[in-house]
Amino acid sequence: MKRTKYIATTCLLALSMTACRESFLTVVPETALSSATFFTKEADFQQAVNGTYVPLRTIFNNHAWVLEEMHSDNSYYARNVLYGAVDATENVANFAVPTANGVTANNNVLQQYRLNYQIIARANQILTSIDAVEFAEASKNNLKGQALFLRAFAYFDLIRLFGKVPLHLTPVTTREDAALPLSTTEEVYAQIEKDASAASTLLPNKATQEAGRATSGAAKTLLANLYLTQKKWDQVVTLTKDVVGKDGYALMPDYNNAFSFTGTNKNNQESVFEVQYMEGSAGYNGGFIYSFIPSPITAAELQPLTGTSNTQPTSQESNNIPTPDLIAAYEAGDKRKDVNIGYVTLSGAAQANKTIPYIKKYARPHSLHGNTGQNWPVYRYAEVLLFLAEGLNEQGKPSEAATYLNQVRARAGLAATKAASQADMREAIFKERRVELAFENKRWFDLTRTGRVKEIIEPYGARIKANPAAYYFPQGAIPPANAFTNLDQYYGLPADESALTPNF
Repeated sequence: MKRTKYIATTCLLALSMTACRESFLTVVPETALSSATFFTKEADFQQAVNGTYVPLRTIFNNHAWVLEEMHSDNSYYARNVLYGAVDATENVANFAVPTANGVTANNNVLQQYRLNYQIIARANQILTSIDAVEFAEASKNNLKGQALFLRAFAYFDLIRLFGKVPLHLTPVTTREDAALPLSTTEEVYAQIEKDASAASTLLPNKATQEAGRATSGAAKTLLANLYLTQKKWDQVVTLTKDVVGKDGYALMPDYNNAFSFTGTNKNNQESVFEVQYMEGSAGYNGGFIYSFIPSPITAAELQPLTGTSNTQPTSQESNNIPTPDLIAAYEAGDKRKDVNIGYVTLSGAAQANKTIPYIKKYARPHSLHGNTGQNWPVYRYAEVLLFLAEGLNEQGKPSEAATYLNQVRARAGLAATKAASQADMREAIFKERRVELAFENKRWFDLTRTGRVKEIIEPYGARIKANPAAYYFPQGAIPPANAFTNLDQYYGLPADESALTPNF
């Protein structure tokens, strides 16, 4: 893909939630760049939309996997006693995020909150300004659709993480505007529905949209995910049948090829929406695999995993390590297991068992240490099929649901499901989502929306406490005393943001 097709940082100084302490002149300086003078032509809005995608890179590279995957029974961390004290990431993995009066000082929570509001602030500026500027309707609809999709996407992430958040729909220009009351879950859901519905009609489909940008199919999938969370099963089925029947997606024949490499196979036929990275010096690169690799690892042990020419040893805390629980969840003969999970033996590991699993599907060969271009899969067609199967089953149609579940299983080399009753099919789909979508930041939200957090996490925590060595603790090391004491559905709101508003 040409560099011009990558969504790049722009010079637009969009207002963010944390930049509202400044005062602004009533008279706009015409010689300085501002929102009032910037938006004069189509190219300005194209540049602004590009900038609205940008925070997604940091969200998925650094924080979403902490809050939405490692905060589950799918992945844990490998304790490195040389690294130091328990940190903000370990607190999340241990279900021990310190929270008081509805707020927390956890930095992963703070950064995820702020980055989502950067997306929202930039989208708001576009949506407020775009109708006042004349240019081609098709292009305007596309740009508006992307802004609406991104705003809906950011609010969907926020509301599932926090339960109540401020609902900003216009640019923040004063200190007073910044401190809005918390909106309810239902109010935010209603806005997400409105934005995603509008985006689905404004955006082109995958066949005609520029690769990497939001499409009508992506907007419909986001909307279906919202309805799934709300248990609006009829709407889930209607939308996902539309995506399956009209939008041109298909499963990649090989599960391994459902995921991009560092420079190839991006935005493939299975990809509904993925976050774009580009290897190299332009600043669009990722590096999340380096957070996931077990450590301390020598250059010789790391080089076969990454293929880099300048491999360097690492010695840090190892995160997002596949749990024994997830590994055991794969059925015999499931081809996805070896794609998702690999093993590396660390000569310098403090663990008695020096062979530790890692997320293999993100360890794609690349050129330079710490600099990767693999995209992050947000929505895949396989998940659309599982959405449809779940919706049909909840309508009381387990046999019809099996049709779509079995498409996912067949690609994995598995026989058709034996589930026949609605209850058995519900459990089969729940389990299939876990192994199909492993390490794609889905598990925590599956636990919360199905009300199964305590049912699953309490015994998971008990297993870790009973046998720390099986969960990658060195001999003699144990989880902290407060591990698995905070099983709340939502994270506390960021303490730093609480200091700026009287509303939380």
